[in-house]
Amino acid sequence: MSGEKGLAAGLAVRRAILGDKHVDRATESIKPYNRDFQDLVSRFGWGEIWTRPGLSHHQRRILVIGTMIALGKWDEFRMHVKPALASGQFSLADLSEVILQQTIYCGFPAGNTAFREVARVLQELAAEGVHIEGAET
Repeated sequence: MSGEKGLAAGLAVRRAILGDKHVDRATESIKPYNRDFQDLVSRFGWGEIWTRPGLSHHQRRILVIGTMIALGKWDEFRMHVKPALASGQFSLADLSEVILQQTIYCGFPAGNTAFREVARVLQELAAEGVHIEGAET
């Protein structure tokens, strides 16, 4: 996909995965110096890759979340975990399994940090009135 069709498809998937609030913030922050980057993210990352038929969105989330743990990219980790949990498309049990799997390959500090970041996301969701099954203290 290229051009406007790719951009439209990318924005649709980006909204479905990350939520309208996140995408609206990203598009509202577009400036002349980052316009090409935002276009690349939406058109290529979301429009070309996330729309491919080979993996489901759930499988892609697992890969992205696991990769963010491996790379220690905690902002991106939270950016994907929060809407995954809030939408109900990903359970805490799913997330725990991904973190446990990554812990044995990325190390215990990465797993520890991932669970700490999940707690942070759960606090944010609770403050927003979003109930996540299994998040009770």
